[in-house]
Amino acid sequence: MKRIYALSILLVFALALTACASATPTVAPTVGATNPTAASAMADVSMKSFAFDPVTLTVPVGTTVTWTNNDTVAHNVTADDGSFTSGSIAAGDTYAFTFTTAGTYTYKCTIHAPNMVGTIIVTP
Repeated sequence: MKRIYALSILLVFALALTACASATPTVAPTVGATNPTAASAMADVSMKSFAFDPVTLTVPVGTTVTWTNNDTVAHNVTADDGSFTSGSIAAGDTYAFTFTTAGTYTYKCTIHAPNMVGTIIVTP
């Protein structure tokens, strides 16, 4: 009987954690919750296995996104609209960009496109 009770508690906990998962990661502002434009939120994107992780990220205006190259070869981060470009990012290095305007920003690694692409969705 104690085993069934313990397993039931464990199952409820696991279901609660699963319900919190999201297919598109989002970042909440760390300050200025009533005014996201005043927020200084931060978010991370990993470059590994010749892909961006997460592929799609939703953040509020004012968020600084940092890309980290966790591969063994160089990558870059280049917006399709030309609004940002990193230049070459060596293995282990990072590139950061602060999004000040709401919109959808598609980007790629020009070295490994068309397979290595991502999207940042910036909300007001």
